[in-house]
Amino acid sequence: MGTRKTEDGGTLYVFIVNGLKKEVREMALKQHPGCYEALPASAKAKIAANRAWMSKL
Repeated sequence: MGTRKTEDGGTLYVFIVNGLKKEVREMALKQHPGCYEALPASAKAKIAANRAWMSKL
């Protein structure tokens, strides 16, 4: 598991699911069962901060 930046500056979270690499965008984490829950607390805090910042726009 890890992260990677996209060309447009977004973050992709990389998971191994059933032996295959799966890349999930931050906004799509809730659509993939178990992926959000598998993230460490620091990643969840960063996502929460990003969502709070985006809600201010």
